[in-house]
Amino acid sequence: MRALVRFARALGRRCPNCGAGPVIARWIYTRPACPRCRLRLDRGEPDYFLGAIVFNMAFAEGLFAAALLAVLLWTWPNPPWDVLYYGGIAGLIVAPILFYPYSKLFWLAFDLLFRPLRPEDFEPPRSA
Repeated sequence: MRALVRFARALGRRCPNCGAGPVIARWIYTRPACPRCRLRLDRGEPDYFLGAIVFNMAFAEGLFAAALLAVLLWTWPNPPWDVLYYGGIAGLIVAPILFYPYSKLFWLAFDLLFRPLRPEDFEPPRSA
């Protein structure tokens, strides 16, 4: 159940840990840390979001495969090959761009399921 909550928070572009947000500054940029719990969204690791790229591409390719299968089943025996070809190219370009901010937060939610939080995952409190 906790996993579903974390992924639902990520879908809302909020911190998977505490639910505060928004943690997306611009479409492709995440904030350095959550505004409430101060969780470092890259967990302090260089190249942390490589896993997000894998999630992003797997989602885009899975979406393409599902759409291809649906169109083939719907239109068989005369599938619209040109539409599938050009639509597939467009979809595989657009889908990763649209899903990119979500994939970063889904990766963080996924990582939090397997690696418990550590003190170094949080930014120190701001001094007044």
